[in-house]
Amino acid sequence: MSMLDEFKTFAVSGNVMDLAVGVVIGGAFGKITASLVSDIIMPPISLLTAKVAFKDLFINLSDKDVKSLAEAQKDGIPVLAYGNFIQTSIEFLIIAFTIFIVVKQINRLKGKPIVEAGK
Repeated sequence: MSMLDEFKTFAVSGNVMDLAVGVVIGGAFGKITASLVSDIIMPPISLLTAKVAFKDLFINLSDKDVKSLAEAQKDGIPVLAYGNFIQTSIEFLIIAFTIFIVVKQINRLKGKPIVEAGK
């Protein structure tokens, strides 16, 4: 079997297609999670923390005074955008927890393997 034939067999196998579908769904789920965190979770947290917008929190690493993260980025001023890191970390935790729940439920639905008599 030539390498091209082997590649065709590999590319159309069920596992590769399942992986491709998983990647597409995972990308969409990531966008939904980012929206959930940005649009639903962070605004009430911001309200509870004296209207601090986490995504705009930064540490200025230069001696030039700037009023906002957007201004610093526009002027090319080096900053540590730790607020964005906090928000992205929350997104990651939600995705990781969701994947944990899904895998746990799949394992529960599979049940214990049936042991054949005599083995």
